[in-house]
Amino acid sequence: MKVIQCNNLTKKFGHAEVLKDLSFSIEQNKITGLIGRNGAGKTTLLKLIAGFTKPSSGEVEVFSEAPFNNLKISQNMIFIDDNMVLPQSLNLTETLEAVSQFYPNWDSALAKRLFEYFSFHPKQRHQNLSKGMKSTFNIIIGLAARCPLTIFDEPTTGMDAAIRKDFYRALLKDYLDHPRTVVLSSHLLSEIDELLEDVLLIKNGEKRLHMSVEELKQLAIGLSSKAEKIEELIRGKDVLYRKTVGVDSTYVVVENDFSEAEIQKMSANGIELSPVSSEDICVYLTNTTKGGIDDVFTRS
Repeated sequence: MKVIQCNNLTKKFGHAEVLKDLSFSIEQNKITGLIGRNGAGKTTLLKLIAGFTKPSSGEVEVFSEAPFNNLKISQNMIFIDDNMVLPQSLNLTETLEAVSQFYPNWDSALAKRLFEYFSFHPKQRHQNLSKGMKSTFNIIIGLAARCPLTIFDEPTTGMDAAIRKDFYRALLKDYLDHPRTVVLSSHLLSEIDELLEDVLLIKNGEKRLHMSVEELKQLAIGLSSKAEKIEELIRGKDVLYRKTVGVDSTYVVVENDFSEAEIQKMSANGIELSPVSSEDICVYLTNTTKGGIDDVFTRS
């Protein structure tokens, strides 16, 4: 079942086209990572899916319905980000009690255990928490709500590394016990790639790729050798990344469409082959150049 379906989705703010002709679908009961650099359009896309705004053109459907101003979607979806507005008149315990009334799958026992684990004080108020503690409290709401569609937009803002790891672990454990469709946006793929099943990568508002994490890990390969050898090998191929190594050697990353026989031949001819992490692949695919920061300092 397709929980999210976008067809030629476009969103403009004035003359600025933030999302451009996006088409993709997200299946039920999967954790999908929405990956992209800051400003790529991730939050705009998630707000369209959540029904907070309408597209400029194209279509977005959630549970086969348009999400904008849709009460059914609102009851079955939760959107967690660092701009959540919660009642200032309520303390944290009262806030959890109030929020629980909106979500039929709410697990009060889980919320209480997470609340105690992260050492919140019942009388604290959300507006007085640090940025990291606000994010931590927000993810308690996101997990305990157990909505069929759960959206986390950069949920770990301000959290230290230990709390981020706890969140990812908690999300995975609760997802395995209570499967639902989760969309998790981030620009730190290295932290979450073991958690994800699929990756949707966007660049400048356009879909760059949408595939399983396992497919992504096999998408590219690194080649390193003398420059002339590398140039011969990559002729006609799309180079994702290139770096000069030493005086006369080159390292490149290209799509891994080589056969096993070709790989063995390259290895025998002194070509050093290396895997490319999924995060590095996403970085290279969203770069505006084929090189790295070192190129800025290269003198002609």
